[in-house]
Amino acid sequence: QVQLVESGGGLVQPGGSLRLSCVASGLAFSTSVMSWYRQAPGKEREWVASIYGGPTKYADSVKGRFTISRDNAKNTVYLQMNSLKLEDTAVYYCKAVEVSNIRDEYWGQGTQVTVSS
Repeated sequence: QVQLVESGGGLVQPGGSLRLSCVASGLAFSTSVMSWYRQAPGKEREWVASIYGGPTKYADSVKGRFTISRDNAKNTVYLQMNSLKLEDTAVYYCKAVEVSNIRDEYWGQGTQVTVSS
């Protein structure tokens, strides 16, 4: 059974930082594309960043402020968020796709990030 568990969300002031973590189990983590998505109130879920091996990709809205990384030994993917803005407020979700089975997607339950003064 695949499980993704996010943590690290919270309340932060504009300009602040947070680091999200997503611990995965039950899948081939090292050969999975790991991604972060977010969903703000009243909006559709949007892609934030992805990592597979070394290369990383980012949405334009977070480029230069967010950094995605992974630790395969810990089955964990991280999202370091710096220079947070009010519009970064959302529930952040972790997603995994094993490269050997791209038809299946696995999602975590989400962690709330609120940027407010």
